[in-house]
Amino acid sequence: MALDEVDRELEAAERDASPNMFPARRSEEIERVVSASSVSTSSTESTRRIRTRNTSGMSRMPTQNDLERHPTELSRIHTQRSIASATVGRGPKSRESRRPLPAFGAGKEYPPLLPDQEAYVVEFDGPDDPLHGQNWPIRRKLFTAAMLGYTTFCASFGSSIFSAAVNAVGIEFGVSSEVALLGVSFYVLGFATGPTLWAPLSELRGRRLPLVVGMFGFSVFSISIAVAKDLQTVLICRFFAGFFGACPLAVVAAVFSDMFDNRTRGVAITIFSMAVFCGPFLAPFIGGFIVESYLGWRWTSYILSFMGFLAFGLNLLFLEETYPPVILIAKASELRRRTLNWGIHAKQEEIEVDFRELITKNFLRPMRLLFFEPIVTLLSIYMAFLYGLLYLFLTAYPFVFQGVHHFTPGIAGLTFFGVILGQVIAGITVLLQQPWYQRKLKANNGVPIPEWRLPSVIAGGIAFSGGLFWFGWSGYRADIHWIVPTLSGILTGFGLMSIFLQALNYLVDAYLMFAASAIAGNTFLRSLAGAGFPLFSKYMFEGMGIQWASTLLGCVALALIPIPVLFYIYGHRIRARSAYAPTPPPIGAQTFGDDEVDESEKEREAAAAPLPQAQRGVEAV
Repeated sequence: MALDEVDRELEAAERDASPNMFPARRSEEIERVVSASSVSTSSTESTRRIRTRNTSGMSRMPTQNDLERHPTELSRIHTQRSIASATVGRGPKSRESRRPLPAFGAGKEYPPLLPDQEAYVVEFDGPDDPLHGQNWPIRRKLFTAAMLGYTTFCASFGSSIFSAAVNAVGIEFGVSSEVALLGVSFYVLGFATGPTLWAPLSELRGRRLPLVVGMFGFSVFSISIAVAKDLQTVLICRFFAGFFGACPLAVVAAVFSDMFDNRTRGVAITIFSMAVFCGPFLAPFIGGFIVESYLGWRWTSYILSFMGFLAFGLNLLFLEETYPPVILIAKASELRRRTLNWGIHAKQEEIEVDFRELITKNFLRPMRLLFFEPIVTLLSIYMAFLYGLLYLFLTAYPFVFQGVHHFTPGIAGLTFFGVILGQVIAGITVLLQQPWYQRKLKANNGVPIPEWRLPSVIAGGIAFSGGLFWFGWSGYRADIHWIVPTLSGILTGFGLMSIFLQALNYLVDAYLMFAASAIAGNTFLRSLAGAGFPLFSKYMFEGMGIQWASTLLGCVALALIPIPVLFYIYGHRIRARSAYAPTPPPIGAQTFGDDEVDESEKEREAAAAPLPQAQRGVEAV
């Protein structure tokens, strides 16, 4: 499939997925387009009652009573159809075959097509259908969220617990600490590559299957690390533990999007993010005490495997499917069985996997967004630097608290609670901003404006850089009390959480249907940074000294603060010229700049026209 043709499909799917994001089209026009094409099972008889009887006398009534008067249902069907149109294997050209059709068999002719194929496509039963995840009882949602939060915590916890075992592993296998530290880097490299499998699998087969398989593989490879007889086995198994552990990081946020609407999704994602980022800082002190005890370094992996098998068991027994297209597959299967009408199907069942399209849509698309979309490129560079520092702290903190203050590894790991406290404060701050955000969302007719997320990113950037300076200039001398550099973690933790949480929300709001690809590209780059930064941190802190190494990092953090400021001022113009994010500026957005805001219609027309690949990044800037 040619790349420009893929672009046209993506643009069409984006517009189909987000009809409310284009105010130039009136609502009655949207309804006419929908009813005339694919949403209603009958374009002229939406109130007709369809009865289908099986051998037991069962009757089936229509579930769409004047569908066009239900905006929620209309939006959901728009979303499901456009998801199907952009999912791997949906493109008809990807499955063309030059071989002749096989004979039907038994001398039969090919049967005629169904009279109205759309009439056999199952949908949800109105906006309040209990099968849809957003209509689940709140208790069920909270239990699922807590279970998946723990699952995600296990994966992030495993990324850093090995750092406490680096010296012991080096001694046992006769290698330097830098070589042993590859166990951390390989795990994070697994984080970088894992989403290329788990994200498309979750769109093809639902959320439950990859989560169950991912946690099982994570647990098995964690045990393999614990019983390894040589270093290469440790490193290889650490990579695959990270590869499988990347599944909840890639899929759980999508599960929350399935269950929570715009009003409550921010709270759920905030709690999820706190589980993700607190895990790497809780692990070092636990791992430190395990390594110091009679248990030894291997039990850092045994503990991890026990945690993983618990998450695997919970997901296997209690996790229910939340992905709407897969829920409809199960519904269609039941209806086929009970009505004996084998034409009934879900839109997702029309999809066939094609390897070429898999590569195009799930690897090339994230890379194209990463390198040709200025918003994704610059934010990914900023977040990659921060994510690299997250794992660099695993080396920097021992320099201060073990090297200068002579703490044991377990006690030194407790100083990470300063960072954890800062992250909790940031999470609470974001939650307290929800009423303000909801008021702005309501005033803008329920259309989120991505730039609303950026003030928190700017404030977090200032706090993060300040924390780095504080840490460096208070941690290089033993006569300064250890609590002073520990408290610097409040600022760095606050900045880290504020930036990551709201920057990811910004990408989701800006790229809508293509948010998964934008985040996949972002995850790839920042995971590479997370894998590489720990490898040079020891040489940097030894060669430059704690204070000057921290000063250098703080200056780089300061230099990156203008990135969110730039997008706060000009982000709507950049998005208007993007082929992937043609969202409108906020109502009354003249405060952002000049008369270009009043020409949004012209900008949307420019966004709809496919650009050559080499020009896309230039035109966006």
